[in-house]
Amino acid sequence: MTSNREIHLASRPQGWPTEDTFRLVETQVPTPGPGQIVVRNQYMSVDPYMRGRMNDVKSYVPPFALDAPLDGAAIGEVVASESADVAVGTTVLHGLGWREYALLDAAAARPVDPSIAPVSAYLSVLGMTGLTAYAGLLEVAAMKPGETVFVSAAAGAVGSLVGQIAKLKGAGRVIGSAGSPAKVERLRALGFDAAFDYHDGVRESLREAAPDGVDVYFDNVGGDHLEAAISAMNLHGRAAICGMIAQYNATEPPAAPRNLAMVIGKRLTLRGFLVNDHNDVRAAFVRDVSGWLRDGTLSYDETIVDGIENAPAAFLGLLRGDNLGKMLVKV
Repeated sequence: MTSNREIHLASRPQGWPTEDTFRLVETQVPTPGPGQIVVRNQYMSVDPYMRGRMNDVKSYVPPFALDAPLDGAAIGEVVASESADVAVGTTVLHGLGWREYALLDAAAARPVDPSIAPVSAYLSVLGMTGLTAYAGLLEVAAMKPGETVFVSAAAGAVGSLVGQIAKLKGAGRVIGSAGSPAKVERLRALGFDAAFDYHDGVRESLREAAPDGVDVYFDNVGGDHLEAAISAMNLHGRAAICGMIAQYNATEPPAAPRNLAMVIGKRLTLRGFLVNDHNDVRAAFVRDVSGWLRDGTLSYDETIVDGIENAPAAFLGLLRGDNLGKMLVKV
């Protein structure tokens, strides 16, 4: 193969992105230089944080460049190598998704064993997604056995794992919100003690599901979910702020939360976090999650869209909440 297809950022969206935000570009398969490898991507991840990178603003990660390929987590097979450390045929995890073939320094790729799990799992339950759930719940929010945990966007890639890990680590009660009756049923099948469709009213539904209050809130949504959680949280409750997808496409300041003063009287802790700050727990994460997967006590969902040309549609579907579990593109 000599042809390589990439998805470029064609324009910076105002509000919701559209298909016109992206451009499919055909290039040549790159040739590796000294110390480099070429990877034929098999799967790539689309993630909510990518929406922020489409804006030309200063953040914890640089914005995507216009008229250049986007990037993000991907996994694939090395098809050419000029590195003594990474051989052709090795399966590697790296950060240059949104393209069929990726050229990168061998040091920037992490070899993985495709015999342990399906390779897509390294982008979900065994990858950054799983570590985000694990570290956010146990390190950032410091959940203790017996506590009540509330998870927003609980049928998504991170949220569905948070709820299950909470139960496996001894939570007394786990509650999840989701965007459809089918997703609510899936949460119950995953072992959530209670689940509700947020379209039915977040504050009222949470009050009914957690009559004794909430000790830990894992926030993937922000806005009305964060407001409802603050009202429901017990004294010294902790919230791990992972994402705020409710406002990523907003063009006006969010209306909620309007009850931040309650943080004072309840002595709450609201702590934002980035997964890369918690690599010190990776060994414990791999040990625990690998064991749970082997004995069948942890499940994970993937929504897979086929074809690099459909990566923009997959990303837009993610923002709408079309996915169950991790949204991936099979390149």
